[in-house]
Amino acid sequence: MQTALSIAMDALAYGMALFIICIGLSLTMGLMRVVNLAHGAFAMIGGYIASYAARDLGLGYGFAIALAMIGTVLIALPLERLLYRRIYDRSELSQVLMTIGITFCVIGITNYIFGPTLKTIPLPAELAQPVDLGFRSIAGHRLFVIVSGLVVAGGLWFLIERTGFGIHLRAAVENVAMARALGVRTEIIYALSFALAIALSAFGGVVGAEFLPIEPYYALRYMVTFLVVVSVGGAGSIMGALAACLLLGAIDVTGRYLMPDFGNFFFYLAVILVVCTFPRGLMGRAQSHG
Repeated sequence: MQTALSIAMDALAYGMALFIICIGLSLTMGLMRVVNLAHGAFAMIGGYIASYAARDLGLGYGFAIALAMIGTVLIALPLERLLYRRIYDRSELSQVLMTIGITFCVIGITNYIFGPTLKTIPLPAELAQPVDLGFRSIAGHRLFVIVSGLVVAGGLWFLIERTGFGIHLRAAVENVAMARALGVRTEIIYALSFALAIALSAFGGVVGAEFLPIEPYYALRYMVTFLVVVSVGGAGSIMGALAACLLLGAIDVTGRYLMPDFGNFFFYLAVILVVCTFPRGLMGRAQSHG
């Protein structure tokens, strides 16, 4: 029973960390129709900023997270203005080639400046200590990741489904020409959506560093994992991404606990089965073009 509870808690925390990182990619692919393979690079940048803030500047964990999110967005917005806007209406192949190019540029710069070493983000005492839940104890950081994932899921759902910004975003997705004719400033909507996705990737890179260590090849190492999660959940679906992360996280962690020699075998076997059964993902939206 103790082993089962340990697996369940680790799987839940790992799944939530994946969700926080991947939900931004899901939104850019499903709502903005951009295949942003550089998404992991922004998560890595957030991790590097947080590590520098916490280890070298001595700032607290909360300040490191805030600085990572703000700093990564400030780096990403000029790229959105100068590069990403040029490919919003281009083919998926053009998007893939450009964003892979950005990924390798970020990897090269990171390697040159920081070297090929892992970066750690020190946890505060409150998150480093175990928390007693009554039926068992759980590491404070894992509990923080789980709660953060739930807050992100609820906040995003409210933003997209219940606010004026969400209405304008969905209108731009369905028919960009009509949205512009009705006075929706689609460039601003896309820029804000992009900034939100990047901020979430940076947040996920920081809080998920215990599961996905921050190092120069982070963006390349986990690129397939992030794409797989979005494909399984269905691009643009918040609940689909959450379900995919929890399902794949549970399968991956359970496999590594019980049969570590198989590596990622069960993870990708589950992916194949889900994609064959649900071609659009667990809760994917039908693609429409305006």
